[in-house]
Amino acid sequence: MFQIKTSALFLSLAFAAVGHAADNDAVVTLGEVKVNSAANGPLALKSVLTSVNVLGGDRIQQENVSGTWQLFNQMPGVMLTEFRQGTTSGKFSMRGFNGEGTVNAVKLLIDGIPSNSNDGNMPYLDMVFPLDIEAIELVKGTNDPRYGLHNIAGNANLVTTIGGNDTQARLRVGSFNTTEIQLAKGIDNGSFSQNYFVAHQATDTHRDHGESGKTALAGKWFFTPDAATRFGVIARLYKHEADEPGYLRQSVARSSPESSGTHSAFDEGKRELAQLSAHFDRSLSDTVFWSTKAYLNHIDDQRFVRFSDDTAVNRQQERFVQETHTGAMTSLTWRATEQLALEGGLDAQWQKNESRRYRTQEQVRLGQTRNQAFDFDIYGAYVQAVIKATDRLRIIPAYRVDQVYGSMRSENVTGSFTNGQFSNFDVFDYGLISQPKLSAMFDLTRSLSLYGNWGRSFQVAVGAGSYQSATQRTDLQVSINDGWEFGLKWKDAGRLEGRIATWEQTASNEFGRKLNDPANASENIGKTRRQGVDLEARLKASDSVGLWAGYSWQKAKIIEADTASLATLGKEVDHVPHHLLGLGVDYQATQALRLSLWGNAQSAYYVERQNTQGQFGSYALFNVSANYQYSKEVAFQLQVRNLADRYYEYVWYDSSISPNTQHGPGEGRAIYGAVNLKF
Repeated sequence: MFQIKTSALFLSLAFAAVGHAADNDAVVTLGEVKVNSAANGPLALKSVLTSVNVLGGDRIQQENVSGTWQLFNQMPGVMLTEFRQGTTSGKFSMRGFNGEGTVNAVKLLIDGIPSNSNDGNMPYLDMVFPLDIEAIELVKGTNDPRYGLHNIAGNANLVTTIGGNDTQARLRVGSFNTTEIQLAKGIDNGSFSQNYFVAHQATDTHRDHGESGKTALAGKWFFTPDAATRFGVIARLYKHEADEPGYLRQSVARSSPESSGTHSAFDEGKRELAQLSAHFDRSLSDTVFWSTKAYLNHIDDQRFVRFSDDTAVNRQQERFVQETHTGAMTSLTWRATEQLALEGGLDAQWQKNESRRYRTQEQVRLGQTRNQAFDFDIYGAYVQAVIKATDRLRIIPAYRVDQVYGSMRSENVTGSFTNGQFSNFDVFDYGLISQPKLSAMFDLTRSLSLYGNWGRSFQVAVGAGSYQSATQRTDLQVSINDGWEFGLKWKDAGRLEGRIATWEQTASNEFGRKLNDPANASENIGKTRRQGVDLEARLKASDSVGLWAGYSWQKAKIIEADTASLATLGKEVDHVPHHLLGLGVDYQATQALRLSLWGNAQSAYYVERQNTQGQFGSYALFNVSANYQYSKEVAFQLQVRNLADRYYEYVWYDSSISPNTQHGPGEGRAIYGAVNLKF
């Protein structure tokens, strides 16, 4: 069997490239994005030819958010899952996948560095604050070959500020005793750039026992010795300590949404993150470009949590996670002719993960329920071509392969602290995971294009679920996701830009992580089918009025149930609303004053896969803001979130208690004032 060896990682045997892309592409941009006009470089994002959205820094840096995940509510087709439980605050998802944590289907990157935890969650997302973000790039679908692990439904890249000679600060105060300071400093002499960033946020949050404080530091140093070479280092540190208000019974949540149950009085979390990356880019010639990155991610996470007030079945537990991921990725881009370009790359990630859990009472350990240490290594390679078949037709064939290795050491704990007996298990032999992909775009006119794509992505089980055990000795099969998309993109002289697309994605045997399982196992959900329609548009109605809107219809259905859960056959995957809506209007009232109104809405969702416990979670929320540019250096902002003070909530299902639903009320009306300084 072919194996991808570690020593092959840095070989330039990967092919790469882009030709000159036509003016038409499948990217929809909201806000202002800095454009790099360099002719050489890696494959342009617009050459991916799928549903791509870019959110500009001007719409990011002015946002009043408690967590960076909230920035994604401006991107069409994206759903937010708002836990709001201390350090576990929230997450975004898309393409009919939910944010519950059972299946984490989005590959997260920060400046191109993979930034998911082992289970695919996104704790590293919160270490980047809005003032440090230049743009967010979101790629939806299965046809992007650059990434493998967790790239099930697409990927998101946070592009941060590198270079520049300025100092920026943002000071914010507001509801729930919220205070925040962000400070960014850039020093750039052309050949050597330095960027420093520091931020601190403190808030009591909208619920009792919800106090939160977090701090982020970042440094970026890049050296450009000549016009063809750039290398640099990025370092980030993050610390977050927060109390958890916990979940409430439905009647309590509706009557007293700001309260916290007594069962959560000793719940809290502490999270420390670190990320270190090295970047090297080199133009080997006018037509060949080489890019390499290496990185180290580290997380220490401790959480005390008790999910319900039912003492008979639900006691407090301590969850401890420690992960160290190292990795490297390299790509080579060759612009052969104006009609042909090739791109290819190699990547590898080596994970060392620990997961321990304890039974506790008021944070005092009573016994241990999990003690696991596991290595998870994955190697991948891809190649793709950009073929300009005619002046109107572009075709992008691509192919990717991945292979997984690893082993797990697990202590045989049964509730006592230790018995000293360990078992060792190998990772399942998923084999060589092949992922063919194909995209095409045809320009009907200068402003109207048809595009379509088909691609295969994959999912493997996470945590202990990806290893053999005493009860599971036979290898599990990888879950194959086949997806297609067909769309129409239009762009009219900078006034109107939009896209309508229909898509579908089918998973052969989807894995679901058991969220509260002491063994850290996964379960088979069955064969699933997700499908939907996306409609989005941005209109510059006049020099002073701009409008944007996005609507998505989606459905996730179990079309072949696992033998252990036959009652789910034909039912919907939980926590997937059918309708997602976002819209907004910006009005430049004067040269200095800009007024904005925007909102988000979603329909209700089932909370479990048998669809018998009712639907929850619908909402329609609106926000307003006024931005006043007092001078070139000073700007003021006033923002009101959840303008109508409407009740909304996150709801999940707990089969161990009665009634079975647990409710986390959302944030009520909140008012924030901020000042932005440049000097």
